Amino acid sequence: MILHRLNPADMTQTVPFPPTQTTATVHELRARCSACSMHQLCLPMGLNEMDMAKLDQIIGRRRKVPRDAHLYRVGDPFTNLYAIRLGHFKTHQINPSGDQQITGFQMAGELLGMDAISTDRHHCNAIALEDSEVCEIPFARLEALFAEMPTLLHHFHRMMSQEITREQSVMLLLGNMRAEQRFAAFLTNLSARYSVRGYSSTSFQLRMTREEIGNYLGLTIESISRLLSKFKKQGWIKVNNRELELLDPTTLKAVAQGTQSCA
Repeated sequence: MILHRLNPADMTQTVPFPPTQTTATVHELRARCSACSMHQLCLPMGLNEMDMAKLDQIIGRRRKVPRDAHLYRVGDPFTNLYAIRLGHFKTHQINPSGDQQITGFQMAGELLGMDAISTDRHHCNAIALEDSEVCEIPFARLEALFAEMPTLLHHFHRMMSQEITREQSVMLLLGNMRAEQRFAAFLTNLSARYSVRGYSSTSFQLRMTREEIGNYLGLTIESISRLLSKFKKQGWIKVNNRELELLDPTTLKAVAQGTQSCA
């Protein structure tokens, strides 16, 4: 696979951790896994202080990724996993006809880069939907920790299983569901993920465009606009540009499950 030449506009900024000191600075404390608001999603529960310290030692830097910039591209060599600290990303591949196919939307507390573990090359592009920040986790050093921390290995296996389940759910979404089911499932999925992160499950901003949502769900942008209007008319949602409020989450879940349809 030919690597893409870096475009200066796509270059991201990296923020190295400060040198280790006897007395930790405020910046260092905030940069540690234990001080991150997302660590309960990225890391297993029950790690002691010594285990957390070992993790802090292998996470060498945080990386800022501006909106529309690449975190990595198809064919890039695999060296790190990336824990999203702030912001949102999309992953996409190029299909045989040369068109972009979005494969997922990721948010804070989720890992990026697992697609490359088997081949040591990335199989998709990861692009920031807004100014974002990730923690780089060198995979070779992480693997070495697995032998010392079985809890961490179990947690990593669980995350990989969740990723497989997510991909299977997307296949079901695109293969068997009606358009209204797909969109309702998409909204309820976002709702659940925001809730786990301590945000409102009923009021949030869509970081992706209607075109991107349509691409992911296998629908046209016109279909997404019609569904937004239809759901709004039914009284299920309230829309103001990208601001979205779920007025009837229960009914939306029923629509997603196919037990209720639009009138």
